[in-house]
Amino acid sequence: MTRFAGVRLSNPVHFLALGGGLGLAPKAPGTFGTLAAFPFYWVMQDWSLFPYLMTLILFSAVGIYLCGKTAEDMGEHDHPAIVWDEVVGMLITLIAAPAGWIWLVIGFALFRLFDIWKPWPIRFFDKQMEGGLGIMMDDILAGIFALVWLQALARLFPNL
Repeated sequence: MTRFAGVRLSNPVHFLALGGGLGLAPKAPGTFGTLAAFPFYWVMQDWSLFPYLMTLILFSAVGIYLCGKTAEDMGEHDHPAIVWDEVVGMLITLIAAPAGWIWLVIGFALFRLFDIWKPWPIRFFDKQMEGGLGIMMDDILAGIFALVWLQALARLFPNL
């Protein structure tokens, strides 16, 4: 049972959309929800690029449904507790990330920065799109921005 009417962690759609409950954190639910990406990443980190990207496409498609349905059940578009979009954005950030915990921390910080700051065009899509796709799109873009910066930093500082 959660503190939100119409939402139950016993419902698999809600459970996934709320990051296993991490999105229910009273402060910084997006930041806590982003942590739900790491168990997936630890499974996927040694995969070659093709299966990793195919899984991201699947997670994104499923996320459109999960986030849209949960938002509908909550009666609020992009409620802060809905964090599956953060999971996908973080996994995008970590595509081909260099080995080592420091790169995970840097990737996490970059993703949270772009997700919170929402520079153009992230902010545009955040404001213009609705439904599950709208919930997912700003985090997908934030993940792409963070991915580009993470890879650039990895090239500039390969011995970090």
